[in-house]
Amino acid sequence: MNSSKTISKTDKDQLIRSLRTHRVNTLTELRRIEKIFAYLDQSEVLEPMTSAWAHYVNSNNLLSELRGLTRNYPFSSECLDEAKWKVIEDPASTRSWNYCWLVLVKIQNEQLITKHARSQAALPKQWGGRNATSAGINQLADAFTAEWTWALGQMLRHWESPPTTTGY
Repeated sequence: MNSSKTISKTDKDQLIRSLRTHRVNTLTELRRIEKIFAYLDQSEVLEPMTSAWAHYVNSNNLLSELRGLTRNYPFSSECLDEAKWKVIEDPASTRSWNYCWLVLVKIQNEQLITKHARSQAALPKQWGGRNATSAGINQLADAFTAEWTWALGQMLRHWESPPTTTGY
């Protein structure tokens, strides 16, 4: 594939096929394709790109990548699930074709990390049968928050500007 702002029909068709067959399943690769498609006719590439992002999020690839970045305090699947539901319920979610970006921004904007870090830190399984103190829960919640927030930032840095139809 050439590096200019145009690609051959064969290359475009190959990229679309790779999206539809889910051969591309990392944020970095999906963003690479999304950047290439930014210069093409949206009517041809919007559906496969939208479907690929939805598959990436719903097949737990996003959660796996987040957990790869949060080895000390694995990212909360409950936090991610809540963000997904909030995006689905949000009428403004139609401003982007990128479900992954919408979910990550929802986590950030609605401060879901803080909420889920606190609930995760208070779980008895975190304390191995011991009674948790308020100070201990706060300290653990702070550790969850710091690592999860860093990972969220690492994921969001893949977008120089929001992938939206409205520019915000």
